[in-house]
Amino acid sequence: MKLPRRHFLHLAAGATALPVVSRFAWAQTYPTQPVRIIVGFGPGGAPDILARLIGQWLSERLGQPFVVENRPGGGGNVGTELVVRAPADGYTLLLVNLTNIVNATLYDNLNFNFIRDITSVASISREPLGMEVNPSFPANTVPEFIAYAKANPGKINMASPGIGTTPHMAGELFMFMTGVKMVHVPYRSSAPALTDLLGGQVQMMFSPLPSSIEYVRAGKLRALAVTTATRSAALPDIPTVGDFVPGYEAATFFGIGAPKNTPAEIVERLNKEINAGLTDPNLKARLTDLGSVPTPVTPAELGKFIAEETEKWGKVIRAANIKPE
Repeated sequence: MKLPRRHFLHLAAGATALPVVSRFAWAQTYPTQPVRIIVGFGPGGAPDILARLIGQWLSERLGQPFVVENRPGGGGNVGTELVVRAPADGYTLLLVNLTNIVNATLYDNLNFNFIRDITSVASISREPLGMEVNPSFPANTVPEFIAYAKANPGKINMASPGIGTTPHMAGELFMFMTGVKMVHVPYRSSAPALTDLLGGQVQMMFSPLPSSIEYVRAGKLRALAVTTATRSAALPDIPTVGDFVPGYEAATFFGIGAPKNTPAEIVERLNKEINAGLTDPNLKARLTDLGSVPTPVTPAELGKFIAEETEKWGKVIRAANIKPE
């Protein structure tokens, strides 16, 4: 039987629309089961804290548990590869931070390409780091710190959550720009690094504020400066490193990623819900109190930012000849 052309085109258009409608309906009912947020570092650090805050918000908004799983190892690469290999269905997400960007240059034998294999979903925040010392350290300002470090080369131990992490990179940039020499002491995550800083086993650390700000407020750590171009609203009396080292600026960021080919409708829904959280008065206040700067953007804007940061920090790694363990 030969169908009239108009009737045929109508049926064809309807058939073409079916997958779109079903994907839209799928996104509207998503999620129908628990969702994992993979954090490539141990509990207690800034990535873990922020993932749990966003996970709680999404759980309340979307009616399914968003469960944080800590998968430390390989400078965050273990957790990242787990997400790269996961089904692209929106049920396995990645807590993304600057370390993922650094690793793209730092490691030349990764089994994945971060920009290609992880879809940008949503930004959470930008994070100043605190240039923090144990209270027993004989410096109260950045100039005093630099003077002490130059008079005692190689005698200051600088803790970090690992090679290539943002605290490590902030320290390398500081050493490069000031000419001081410190001994880098990498840990597996922020929590043990902060424990040793509190105990005096190491002398200083560039720490993301969410994981250390309460120690600063309690006087258990001394913040000499913050690493962003402007002061932190959470610590308004603390100067910036750039006040004393012109041009210095380092910060991390946190966001959510998903395996490539995750349906755009799910990406857009997650982006919409996370951005709503970043403007919610209660969650926004909580993030700000931790020293975070909530940063709602589109998936495309986050992808552009990641590409630009990959280029920037790649230059630093090559200039400093930083190598993985």
